[in-house]
Amino acid sequence: MIQHILSTNPFTANISAALENHAQAADAPHNAALRGHWQEQHRGELPSWFAVTDLAAAAIGAATSNIAAFVSEQAGVPPPKVTIDRRLASLWFGWSISPSGWSMPAPWDPLAGDYQAEDGWIKLHTNAPHHRRAALKALGLDTLQTPEPTDVAQAVSRFNKDVLEARVIALNGCAAAMHSRSEWQSHPQGKAVAAEPLILWTDHTQTTGAAKTSLEASIDYPLQGLKVLDLTRVLAGPVASRFLARFGANVLRIDPLDWEEPGVVPEVTLGKRCAGLDLKTANGRAQLKALLQDADILLHGYRPGALDNLCLGKGVRASLNPNLIDVSLSAYGHSGPWAQRRGFDSLVQMSCGIADWGMRQAKSAVPSPLPVQALDHATGYLMAAATIRGLRERYTHGRVLQAQLSLARTGLLLSGTGGTSLLRAEQPQLTAQSSSDLDSWPEATAWGPARRLKFPAHIDGLDTQWQQPAVDLRSSKPSW
Repeated sequence: MIQHILSTNPFTANISAALENHAQAADAPHNAALRGHWQEQHRGELPSWFAVTDLAAAAIGAATSNIAAFVSEQAGVPPPKVTIDRRLASLWFGWSISPSGWSMPAPWDPLAGDYQAEDGWIKLHTNAPHHRRAALKALGLDTLQTPEPTDVAQAVSRFNKDVLEARVIALNGCAAAMHSRSEWQSHPQGKAVAAEPLILWTDHTQTTGAAKTSLEASIDYPLQGLKVLDLTRVLAGPVASRFLARFGANVLRIDPLDWEEPGVVPEVTLGKRCAGLDLKTANGRAQLKALLQDADILLHGYRPGALDNLCLGKGVRASLNPNLIDVSLSAYGHSGPWAQRRGFDSLVQMSCGIADWGMRQAKSAVPSPLPVQALDHATGYLMAAATIRGLRERYTHGRVLQAQLSLARTGLLLSGTGGTSLLRAEQPQLTAQSSSDLDSWPEATAWGPARRLKFPAHIDGLDTQWQQPAVDLRSSKPSW
């Protein structure tokens, strides 16, 4: 059953306004005709104290409706109708891949998780080897040959949560003490995030402006021919570039030569090519600069200042490619004392009060996070929406835009829905995933055969399919 519930989705207006705020910031007329619209097919909700399914449908809807608008503007036809399957959107916020005859690696390091400190809870994120080493050193466990979760729990129990968080962060690790929503609202970083827009737009059009050209693309793949340089890793940025690949973009992901994320690579490299470069070397930077010169879009999730330290700062990128659409991601926002802090979805949920609110509402003894990594996925689709919005401005009006988003700001958007009427017992639940949810396409991944969930978005008149399977990191050369 199709219900016209766009007007009741609590996120639609906020997301639409965020995607249009660049026009207001540049004193351009507010063009209501360019707003994204979609219909939502409604079949159940994810079990959460927050409106996670609404967020999934709205974020994917925003990205897809901008594709439809781009098609309309390029072809000179009315915008085709967009339909979002809320159930499939919810499932895509989890895992889309279904391996056949092989298994996905464990997504979490054995030491990662929630631990009780002497005055509350703290999450340690230890998936990356250097983050694991930092956590163990902060706890005084770095001399243990094979530390166990019980060793970590015992050591954490002797610390104040904020003190331990600060120790881990000082060692370039990743941790987050759990805060309540009210504590986060009064926290200096919480205040900084609340003052930021959902999407921070910057117009960096140079005096000559971008070329107002038409894109030579097929009707089913409207982004065909566009080159997307992806410098992002777990998880929001790869979700954004995966969406762009779905509609034909040539996505090239670049990773360091020693980077691994086996628990998510088969999930997020769908439709892309992946290469490796050592950006700490002159040769690596030179190769990246050559790629940047020919790119249409740059997605990156480096902390503020990191690219500057590699001699790849904003000014350098603009001089290399004045028409480059630059979309970046941070964990905790673009301003405030934590602007340069490393972070992941699970950590931001602890910091901003989501895990604490879930624990209190469930009357649980342990932190209760969202049922999926919704901040990552939603921010990823919002990055994709911002990217396509930037393309529309460049191709139609000759403007070159930069967009900045953060997990924490998306968390603030979602957090506003907690405590309304979203009681678990009152919501119709999603039915269990079944084989009927899977696409018939036999995906020959680098690890073995698999199938994907059916894509949650449909644009009338487009017969879009995945063009290549998931691949391993550094399986291609760093070239277009």
